[in-house]
Amino acid sequence: MFSKILIANRGEIACRVMRTAKRMGIATVAVYSEADADALHVAMADEAVAVGPAPSSESYLVIDNIMAAIKETGADAVHPGYGFLSENAAFSEALEKAGVAFIGPGPKAIAAMGDKIESKRLAEEAGVATVPGRPGVIKDAEEAVTVSKEIGYPVMLKASAGGGGKGMRIARDDDGVRESFRLAASEALSSFGDDRIFIEKFIENPRHIEIQVLADSHGNTIYLGERECSIQRRHQKVIEEAPSPFIDPDTRAAMGAQAVALAQAVDYKSAGTVEFIVDGERNFYFLEMNTRLQVEHPVTELVTGVDLVEQMIRVAAGETLQIAQDDVTLEGWAMETRVYAEDPFRNFLPSTGRLVRYRAPEESDTVRVDTGVGEGGEISMFYDPMIAKLITGGATRDDAIAAMRDALDAYYIRGVSHNIPFLSAVLAHPRFKSGNISTAFIDEEYADGFTTEHLMHDDPRTIVAVAAVLDARQRSRRGQVNGHAPVLADRTAIVGDGETQEFALSLRQTDDTYAVDVDGSAFAVAGDWRPGEPLFQGTVNGGAVCIQVERLGPRYRLSHAGGQMDVMVVSPQVAALTQLMPVKEPPDLSRFLLSPMPGLLIRLAVQAGDAVKAGEELAIVEAMKMENVLRAAQDGTVKELLAGEGDSLMVDQPILEFD
Repeated sequence: MFSKILIANRGEIACRVMRTAKRMGIATVAVYSEADADALHVAMADEAVAVGPAPSSESYLVIDNIMAAIKETGADAVHPGYGFLSENAAFSEALEKAGVAFIGPGPKAIAAMGDKIESKRLAEEAGVATVPGRPGVIKDAEEAVTVSKEIGYPVMLKASAGGGGKGMRIARDDDGVRESFRLAASEALSSFGDDRIFIEKFIENPRHIEIQVLADSHGNTIYLGERECSIQRRHQKVIEEAPSPFIDPDTRAAMGAQAVALAQAVDYKSAGTVEFIVDGERNFYFLEMNTRLQVEHPVTELVTGVDLVEQMIRVAAGETLQIAQDDVTLEGWAMETRVYAEDPFRNFLPSTGRLVRYRAPEESDTVRVDTGVGEGGEISMFYDPMIAKLITGGATRDDAIAAMRDALDAYYIRGVSHNIPFLSAVLAHPRFKSGNISTAFIDEEYADGFTTEHLMHDDPRTIVAVAAVLDARQRSRRGQVNGHAPVLADRTAIVGDGETQEFALSLRQTDDTYAVDVDGSAFAVAGDWRPGEPLFQGTVNGGAVCIQVERLGPRYRLSHAGGQMDVMVVSPQVAALTQLMPVKEPPDLSRFLLSPMPGLLIRLAVQAGDAVKAGEELAIVEAMKMENVLRAAQDGTVKELLAGEGDSLMVDQPILEFD
């Protein structure tokens, strides 16, 4: 067995690998960029080595820098995690040449499966069902149009070396193909250094389902069931689960057999994932094989009881799999949500900054938090905006969903925007709970974006009752400080901002329980919340609740079960006066093109004096390696450019002004 493993990665996956290595008694080495000097994975490792400046292209992606760190620390094995160099055949070859074990497949398998064009050809030869398409590289946009017409719209343009949703675009007509070809090629070159594009048929409303495989160097290959990964946005997975609510035992066995056949065809060893799209009739088609650990691997671990990182380490050390196919059983259900630093109310634009407050849910047998950050940590513009992966389990799918909703309620993050409200809303959606999902779920159910209207609580009076108790505790504290006894007078709750709703309140306290009347409905509220605490953890009518509490001036912003409410509790007299207050109008910024996110201005398509039409491209802002096209909202003339190509932009920074 290895004595020291270097993890050639950062963030939560580096921490996750270290946990297993430490449990196995193996020393660990972290590598870090200048931006990550104080990161959690650095503090967690036994040793740490700096490998370059903040941009990954100058640090985590530089093979020579990683090899130097290996030599400096004497590591005898490397785990690549996912992303970065995890599927780089040249890196695997360099390790092999240096006599250092790569905890992953061999370079030939990486090269064969890393090229989507070659992998599709090999899959067909291995008897794996594939999506109709043109297998070769498309040389330019006009050839892309020709090929797309032959296949039939809609089509998917994909980067041959792509992954993680980058370099992928759907096109439904000729003009869409031309633009998608340009953007996909540009994204692919930026992310992977390879701008080759191929095209295949886009299957409408498919499910994205993947099979986890595990193979050793002694000819043993097994599969560990499937993962449902259909809840996606811009081809990025958002929620995953195992098993799939759609796949039956016969389909599972057929998909597993094809995944194993493909792994054997490329002499695969280690953990890997074969991804399929599945239509409504359970016909399945090969998408790609990921020759690495997947982000969503924890759900498989929960339902199989197999530590995939441990198995990868043991296989790389030359051991034989101790698990046969007949030993694999799926017990219970597991759910994973990806907690990102992004603003769901601004079209999921990434958010950067410091985690001013950070409190993760308490881990247990049914709750797991894989993270690489802590309070005070930084979410950098240089890397993926993932904060953590939250994983829950249960005996049934409903149990796993309920556990996830409770865990999300207890996840408290301040300092950056995050997608927890969106995740909670999806989990509460009737269609999601029914299991009737597809990769189009988010586009269909949130076609006009995610707004505060999606955060209406099932029973707002429950939240109002808790707000009344918070107000009573706050006033009680002030009364104690001023030497006065707390007064439980009748109050009024004002919900919302602008258009508001009022609730009449009365409170009565018995020991630690408050009897709250909300417009004639009775609630018994108990909890030990004190002013300043970020969570109210207690009961309402005997049922356990966890509600996030944020003070916004005189209001409480309360978040629970996918709902969010701003509540102000005041005397009836103040409530009457509040309704007379004028509403301040926001400033008119319609004359400006504002950057919707922090990022890099990589292209300006107009100059001062240019006339533009609604929908015309104005600029491209790159954030987290994704290119975002900014278009004109209406006809107009460009008065002045306020930023230049290559500038780093802040959120809402003006890029140009119109006349």
